Amino acid sequence: MSSPSVTPAPLQLVLGEEELLVERAVRAALDTARLADASADLTRLRVADLTAPELAELVSPSLFAEGRVIVLDAVHEATQDIAPLVTSYAKAPAEGIVLVVVHNGGGRKPGKDIVAALRKAGAVVTDCPKITKPAERESFVRNEIRRAGGKTDPAAVAALIESVGSDLRELASAAQQLVSDTGGEVTEEAVRRYHRGRADVTGFAVAEKAVTGDVPGALEALRWAMQLGVPHVLVADALADAVRTVARVAGAGRGDPFRLAGELGMPAWKVKKALGQARGWKPRGLGVAMQVVAQVNAEVKGVAADADYALERAVLRIARAQRAD
Repeated sequence: MSSPSVTPAPLQLVLGEEELLVERAVRAALDTARLADASADLTRLRVADLTAPELAELVSPSLFAEGRVIVLDAVHEATQDIAPLVTSYAKAPAEGIVLVVVHNGGGRKPGKDIVAALRKAGAVVTDCPKITKPAERESFVRNEIRRAGGKTDPAAVAALIESVGSDLRELASAAQQLVSDTGGEVTEEAVRRYHRGRADVTGFAVAEKAVTGDVPGALEALRWAMQLGVPHVLVADALADAVRTVARVAGAGRGDPFRLAGELGMPAWKVKKALGQARGWKPRGLGVAMQVVAQVNAEVKGVAADADYALERAVLRIARAQRAD
């Protein structure tokens, strides 16, 4: 069933490298097109896999005027023969076709020419920048909870990121589940309760015990993590993040966590935790720990024959370095 009052934008530009946001933008374009025409067909192709004649056929008007959504992925890889076709089409889009161009925001000139042409033609632009800064990740989590119809506060947001990690898909899924399970009130207590079992076996739990010199606790957490299938790479990444955070905070000296957070570009809760973890660390020990996390990162990605042993050895060395003079 169609809804004639809904008219999807014929040209849509999705800019950026954040995969989850890109997929949502493409999905939104398709959903809107299908509100106008429930039978609208989706064709999605990487631009590098297309020849000029194939692209020309794709965007040709249909004799039967059926709705079509054409998604061109990785347009930053466009070649000199493809770019003119897309820029020419943007000047006079065919009726019934929604063209969605996905571009990472960088790349070579042919791809950038396409972006410029679509902007000039009035394309709807959706920005999907890579989320890398702590504040951006916190904002993402807050928005996900609101998007799911819930409410939250900074402590709950920080607890959720601490428990789940930085993967946006996992954060989005956890936010939606928490809103559903709590009736919309996502508090720190609710996050801790919901993620208690999971948090006990994350790489972050292993790393936290290692950087505080708790050898038995770190090894026990590591063995549980391995038994439950936590990927080796995630544990190695958590160890590296913990050691680097302690090193940065220790190097900044004592001070107000909120002031240090601004100087270091880190959330205040993380600075506060790292200030406690930094006690007992000496420069020489931190230097050793930095070498250890660099080595184990390579080992779990294929250098070591036994990744379990490599992680266990790294945890021991980090914990011992924390107590070194």
